[in-house]
Amino acid sequence: MTAPASAPAGLAPRRWILDLTATALLSVTALVGFWPSFAGPSFLPAVIGGVLLGLAIAAVAAWRRWGILIIAGLTVGAYFVFGGALALPQTAILGVIPSLETLRLLALGTVTAWKQMLTTVAPVSAADGHLIVPFLLALVVTTLTASLALRLSQVAWALLPSGVLLMLVIALGTPEPAFPLVQGLVFAVVSMVWLALRQLWAPQNLAVSVSEVDPSRAAHMRTRRLLAGAAVLAIAGGAGAATSAVATPAQPRHVFRDVIIPPFDIRDYPSPLQAFRKNVRDEADETLFTVQGLPKGARIRTAVMDQFDGMVYNVTDGGPTSSSAFTPLRSNMSPDAEGVPVTLRIEIDGYRGVWMPTAGALSEIRFAGDDAEELRRGTYVNTETGTAVATPGLGGGDDYTVDAVMPATPDDEQLAEVAFGSVTMPKSSNVPEELTSLAAETVAGAETPIEQVRALENFLAEGGFFSHGLEGEVLSRAGHTAERISTLVGADQMIGDDEQYAVAMALLAGQIDIPARVVMGYYPDEEQAGEAVFEATGDNVHAWVEVNFDGIGWVTFNPTPPEDQVPNDQNTKPRVDPKPQVLQPPPPPQEPVDLPPTLPDDRESEDESLNLAGIIGLILLIGGISLAVIALLASPFIVIGAWKAARRRSRRAAARASDRISGGWDELTDRAIDYGARIAPGGTRVEEAAVVASALTVPQVTALAERADADVFGPADPTPQDVETFWNEVDEIVGGLGKDAGFWKRIKARLSMRSLLGGTAISSGLQNLKEAATARVRREPGTIEDSTPPPSSERETP
Repeated sequence: MTAPASAPAGLAPRRWILDLTATALLSVTALVGFWPSFAGPSFLPAVIGGVLLGLAIAAVAAWRRWGILIIAGLTVGAYFVFGGALALPQTAILGVIPSLETLRLLALGTVTAWKQMLTTVAPVSAADGHLIVPFLLALVVTTLTASLALRLSQVAWALLPSGVLLMLVIALGTPEPAFPLVQGLVFAVVSMVWLALRQLWAPQNLAVSVSEVDPSRAAHMRTRRLLAGAAVLAIAGGAGAATSAVATPAQPRHVFRDVIIPPFDIRDYPSPLQAFRKNVRDEADETLFTVQGLPKGARIRTAVMDQFDGMVYNVTDGGPTSSSAFTPLRSNMSPDAEGVPVTLRIEIDGYRGVWMPTAGALSEIRFAGDDAEELRRGTYVNTETGTAVATPGLGGGDDYTVDAVMPATPDDEQLAEVAFGSVTMPKSSNVPEELTSLAAETVAGAETPIEQVRALENFLAEGGFFSHGLEGEVLSRAGHTAERISTLVGADQMIGDDEQYAVAMALLAGQIDIPARVVMGYYPDEEQAGEAVFEATGDNVHAWVEVNFDGIGWVTFNPTPPEDQVPNDQNTKPRVDPKPQVLQPPPPPQEPVDLPPTLPDDRESEDESLNLAGIIGLILLIGGISLAVIALLASPFIVIGAWKAARRRSRRAAARASDRISGGWDELTDRAIDYGARIAPGGTRVEEAAVVASALTVPQVTALAERADADVFGPADPTPQDVETFWNEVDEIVGGLGKDAGFWKRIKARLSMRSLLGGTAISSGLQNLKEAATARVRREPGTIEDSTPPPSSERETP
C-alpha cells in the first residue's frame, strides 16, 4: 500500500525560486546574442530591466491567480511606464519619466523597431531607439515563460518561448555570432537542470511505500540521481565544447539582414570606367589621395566590373560572386584569405566619388575624422571583388585605414597546368559578333589556359597603339561601347588606352568561356615604385583585366600597349594582326551598332523569384511577430471595445420598436456614465436626463427623455422612421460629448468599464462592500449580509 507523502514545508517557494531563476537565465542567455548588433553591452540594462519586470508580472499574477487579460494589461502598462527609462532614456524626462514623445515612439516601436533594426548598418546605436527590440522581447518572452512555468505541471511547455527567443535573436542579429559556445552550453545545461529538478520535485515522485520506509536508502537514491545527472551534464558539455571547437564554420551564418536588403542599390551609381578619360584629362597632375604601406608591385582598386550590356562595363545585380553582392561594413570580412597581411592608411585629397580606393582581400576598414561615423554606416563592401562603396561620398580630409591580405602573384610556370576557375560569371549582352571568331583564332595555337590568356593579352598589347586622344596625341575616341570596341579591333590600326583594351580583352575572353573581369584603379609607375607614400594622380589611373584560375584566384593581366608605343603615321602603318584576313568588314563608325533588347536569362529570373519569395516570406514572418505582440498588448482594449459594440448592436436590432427606443436611451446613458455622469440605478428617464444635463451640460437630453417615454408608453408602436430619428439624435449627442472632451478623457471613456459593470454581480458586490464600510464609519448597525441599502439616489455604479 502506498500513500502520497505530504509536500515538504517550503517546497512551493523553492519551486517558484527555481522557475523564476531558470526563466531569467534562459532569457538573458538568448538575448546576449545582440552583443555584436550593439558592439558591446549597451543593450544589457534594457534586457535585464525587461526580464525583471516580466518575472514580477508573472509572479504576482500567479500568486493572485489573475487571468490572461490582466497579465496582458500589466505587460502593456510596464512597457509604457518603464520603456522610457530602459529603452528611450534620451526622450524621457530626467531620463526616467516618460514624455509624450516617449509614449509615441514606444507605440510606434512595436511595429517599426524590427524593420529599423534590420535595415540599419550594424553595429546599431542605442541612442537611435534600437533598444526597443531587446526590451520588448525580454519583457514579453519572460512574462510568458515564467507564467507558463508557474502555472503548468509540465515545465517543458515553458521552454518553447525561450527557444523561439533564441532563434529570433539569432535571426535579428548579425552574421557574426556573439558567444555561440557559451550560449549553447548555458541554455542546454539550464534547461536540463530545470527539467530534472521539476521532475524530482513533482508530487507523484514524493510518494513512498508505507511498508518500506527507509530514510537512508531514499537519501542514497536521491544522491545517486543527482550525481548521475551531473555526470551526464558534464559529458554533454565537454562533448559539445569539443565538437564546436572542431566543427565551427569559418563562414558567417545567414540572418535576416542577408536577405532584407538595406536601402542600397549599386545600380544607382554609374560605372567609374565611364569617367576614365575625364580622370586622365582633368586630374593628370592633381594629387587625389595618398597611400601609406602599399607593398611594392601592389595596386589600388576602386571598382571591379563583370558585365557588359553593349554600352558600358558595369556591376551586376545578382549572384554571390558578382560585383554587386555588397553588404554593410563589418569586421573579419575575409576569414579565409591567404597571403601577406598589410595595413594601409589612405588619406583623401582631391578625389571625389563613392568608389573607395582599397587593395587586396579586405578584412576591416576603420574611418577617422569628423565624418567617420557617417562613412562607417554608409559603406558597403563586396568581399568577392574587394570593392567598397561609401554612399556619403569621399571628399578632401577623409581618412581611413584598411586591413587587407595581399595574395601572392603566381608566375606562368606556376599556372602552366592550372585550369580556369569554375566561377559563374554574369552574362554579357550585345557583344560585337566578330569578337567570337577573333578570340577563337587568336588562341588557336595555345595549349594551356595560361597560354590562351597570354595570347589574348599579347594580341592587344603588342598589336595595338596607345593614345588617350588628348591634345598633341593621335586621335582616339573615349568610351567602350560595342561600336567603339568593334571599331578598335576592326580598324587598320588599334588605337586606344586602358579603357578600350581592358574591355576588349575581357570580351574576347568571355567569348571562349574564360572567366575574366575588368578592374579600374591606380598604381605607381616605375619611378614611384617602392616609395613609402604613394601619391595617386590622374596620371596613375589604369584599367586592367583579371582572370580566375582554379585554386589560385584572380590573376592580373595588362592588355594595354606601353604608352610609348604610338603610331608614326596613322594612315600608312598597318596594325600588327596575325590574321587580319579573317575579319569581317567593320560597320562604319558613324552608324552605331543597333543594340537589340536584352532578353532575360531564365536562371536569373528564377533566382530573382526565389530571392523575392524569400524576402516576402521573411517580411511576413517579422510582420506576424509584430502583429502577435501588438495583439497581446492590446487584447484588453480590444475586448472592451468589442463588448460595447456588441451591446450597441443588440440594442439597435431588438425585435420590438419600443425596445429599440429603450435601447437607444440606454446607449446614451451608458456613454454618459463613461464620461463621468453618476446616474443612480432605478431612476426614471426624466431623472436620468436631469443628472446627465447637469453633469455634462447637455440640456437637449431632457426633451429626448420625454420623447423616449412617449414612444415607449404611447398608444401605438413607434415607426421605423421614429426609431432611426431617435438613434440619430443619440449618436449626435454622444458625438458631442467626445468633441467637448479632451483627447485623454475621450480615450479614458472608450476604455471605461463603468457602463459595462453597472448592474452586474461584480457591481453589486462592490456596492455592498461600500455600503458596509459606510455603515461602520457611521457606527450604524449592519453588515454586508443584512445592511439596508441606502436610497437609490445615493448609489452609484463604480
